[in-house]
Amino acid sequence: MPLPIGRFSLTNVARLYQLPRLLQVQHNLRAAMSSSPGYLINEPKYAWLKDLGLEEVNKGVYSGGAWSGSGNRIDSICPANGRKIASVVEGTPEDYNKLIEAARAAWPAWAETTPPARGEIVRQIGDNLRKNLQLLGKLVSLEMGKILPEGVGEVQEVVDICDYGVGLSRTLSGQVLPSERPNHSLMEVWNPLGVIGVITAFNFPCAVFGWNFSLSAVCGNCTVWKGAPSTPLTTLAVTRVVAEVFERNGVPPGVLSAICAGADVGAAMAADERLPLVSFTGSCAVGREVAVTVAGRFGRSLLELGGNNAILVNADADLDMVVQSAVFACAGTAGQRCTSTRRLVLHSSVHDQVVSRLGKALESLMAKAGDPVEQGVLYGPLHSPASVEKYESAVARAQAEGGQIVFGGKRIARLSSSGGYFVEPTLITGLKPDSPLVQEETFAPIVYALKCDSLDEAIRINNSVKQGLSSSLFTRDLSNLFRWIGPRGSDCGLVNVNIPTSGAEIGGAFGGEKHTGGGRESGSDAWKQYMRRSTCTINYGKDLPLAQGIKFE
Repeated sequence: MPLPIGRFSLTNVARLYQLPRLLQVQHNLRAAMSSSPGYLINEPKYAWLKDLGLEEVNKGVYSGGAWSGSGNRIDSICPANGRKIASVVEGTPEDYNKLIEAARAAWPAWAETTPPARGEIVRQIGDNLRKNLQLLGKLVSLEMGKILPEGVGEVQEVVDICDYGVGLSRTLSGQVLPSERPNHSLMEVWNPLGVIGVITAFNFPCAVFGWNFSLSAVCGNCTVWKGAPSTPLTTLAVTRVVAEVFERNGVPPGVLSAICAGADVGAAMAADERLPLVSFTGSCAVGREVAVTVAGRFGRSLLELGGNNAILVNADADLDMVVQSAVFACAGTAGQRCTSTRRLVLHSSVHDQVVSRLGKALESLMAKAGDPVEQGVLYGPLHSPASVEKYESAVARAQAEGGQIVFGGKRIARLSSSGGYFVEPTLITGLKPDSPLVQEETFAPIVYALKCDSLDEAIRINNSVKQGLSSSLFTRDLSNLFRWIGPRGSDCGLVNVNIPTSGAEIGGAFGGEKHTGGGRESGSDAWKQYMRRSTCTINYGKDLPLAQGIKFE
């Protein structure tokens, strides 16, 4: 035992001698904590986030006109620097159950509202998005990682689809058909489904919601939206813009409900018989699970999944246009569009020239890589550390299989050192079209250059993968064009000529075939997926003739 010295032991005396050093350590620790990075939203540079109604801590469930959330608190991370933007309290399956009941309660009144009146609400939503266009675009850029022009362009796409929905509200139509029976008429009548579920992905956190919601709302449905867990602030900000219009017009708030949550809520939505339709955007693997679950309860699923997209370059192609298109399609959004080009199928006579020019163009692009929110930047980061790992794994596999890297293949040191998820766009040659790696979709800026000797061979290569989303042929020969878009041409949902695989307009139906899921969103007659069709036979005469001339007397 230590010897006592008055009221103190030798041990306590030793501690007194150590006290100044302990106090200094404590002071240093406090200083480090005070100087460590906090939430971006609290810094003057990012004060604009508060103009969108965002705070350091946000409630992640919007239901019945009120904000709540009883789940975990998660942080939204900026891909450009790895720092926390703000946090969100997620919803739970219990929160989801309350939310969907609020949506069901709102549906009868919304369904009975005339389509043009519903279109007027959608018009006002589009106008409110216009007012917030730059701020919302900046948020998409900050949280997702795409460059500012693309972030603003994504919000503009929702504005455009709202305009489209306004016109649709006065043209929802079914056929009137002749009857074989006298004094009878046949007609198609379209009615809303009820409450639908929309699950969106991180790469288009705003636009895919807009494609679904604007048409679904015009059709008379209520929408339950689960945004991606890694882009919750965009989900909240867009929901607030919509909610403002509802409040001004006395619209039942349950017409749109939103929840920031994880896979448990997504699984609940897929299994929920109260949702006659679930629209899912994401990976093929998760999409398959959603499809099986929804089909198991005889519901409908609208799937927008992966795309192993190809640009085909014929011998007569305009190579200036090819290179310009390939840079955008391969490196735009850092290769994180579902329509990004993954394969370049090059005629052997132009292969080397295209590869050389594209490699130099990608190298030149690096001078404009940086923080995607800044003006003049054309190339931003990947969305997450997991995305970087997948990129590096694919590059390593390509090299192991005999692929040669023409450009790229590594992180961008000058940008990654600050915590961002920056990698070089990567062009790889030397792999075969049927290589397992080439046959897969890697959601990163990696493109494989493949040789072919004829258009028929190029088409076979294009169609050889499991997905069938987007494709493009570069040629100046009209006969090639019509072969390409014909029955034995591309098997994709988007079949382009002399443009990139990415960058679709809202007027046409968007979607793909095979493992891409078969769903169609946006324009054309995609609205029909949000409605149920009844064939009505009306007898306005005094007799009762039966079809097919049957006599039952």
